[in-house]
Amino acid sequence: MKTAFAECHGHMMMDGADYTAARHCHEHGVNMAVVRAEFDALRNAGVTYFRDGGDALGVSARAAGIAPEYGIEYRTPVFAIHKKGHYGGIVGRGFADLSEYRTLVREAGQAGCDFIKVMVSGIVTFRRFGELSCPSLPADEIREMIRIAHDDGYAIMIHVNGADAVRACVEAGADSIEHGNFLDSETLEALAASHTVWVPTVAAIAAFHGRDGFDPAVTGAILNAHLEEVRKAAALGARIASGSDSGAVGVPHGAGIVRECELLAEAGITQTQTEEGNRWIREVFRRI
Repeated sequence: MKTAFAECHGHMMMDGADYTAARHCHEHGVNMAVVRAEFDALRNAGVTYFRDGGDALGVSARAAGIAPEYGIEYRTPVFAIHKKGHYGGIVGRGFADLSEYRTLVREAGQAGCDFIKVMVSGIVTFRRFGELSCPSLPADEIREMIRIAHDDGYAIMIHVNGADAVRACVEAGADSIEHGNFLDSETLEALAASHTVWVPTVAAIAAFHGRDGFDPAVTGAILNAHLEEVRKAAALGARIASGSDSGAVGVPHGAGIVRECELLAEAGITQTQTEEGNRWIREVFRRI
């Protein structure tokens, strides 16, 4: 029997090869032929669940409408939300203050979102160990963003890296942590003691190891540290779910989640543990 995969973090707008080219495909309207080709790749790999991380062009919203044709349960925030001047414009819309944030949450709801996706930190630069592209938002702002989404009845998916920022999200009641690089013992313990599920997207990290233009000593150290943090989190009893960040450069749809599950197994995560995390995501990240 073919393995059924849950892709708990992907971006249908992206193609796994070239972000600029992928965006260009949809800039003048969603290219449904491209979307269908990506669905074919997902179905051929055995993907039966896909949780999108959002985009700024309406691709995931259109994809949700045809996903049942491919036997895929599809969930989307429609667009991700970021603070203006911080990372996140490639997948959504920005706010200047919490009043604007609240407006965007409600606009996402009117557009048919299943949950809210927010960006609270930068991305890993892969230039130096521990370096992110921009600072995270402060803990008090993170707490209010989570509260607003929850008060409106939505689960919240959070793009975040760095121990302090991840811990702030967990302590404020985040429903899922996406990526979560550079965690310390205190943060891993907080994660294990919470209801929060971690989607570490290890495949997206592994995709940089061996890539031209990046020091393999640095990328290898980042990858190995991430795998070790995932192993420690699982040993502490944290929820771990499978999501490859499919569509990101080096992470093709379909093949990405297969690779993610291989990497999670390498970190000692059992299939039962992953299935439990995936089941929790499927139950929580849906429109009620």
